[in-house]
Amino acid sequence: MEHLSDELLLEAYEKALQLNLNQDFISLIEEELKKRSLTDHHEFKMTRSH
Repeated sequence: MEHLSDELLLEAYEKALQLNLNQDFISLIEEELKKRSLTDHHEFKMTRSH
């Protein structure tokens, strides 16, 4: 995932939530967002339970 830009990672996260994709996949994206300190970004919602 390190090859994705921050913008693309956020878009992938939004789309994964919209499409209700596998929670494990969403969790991977969330971990990468945290690693990049993007969790305060307005698009990062963490609306799913862990």
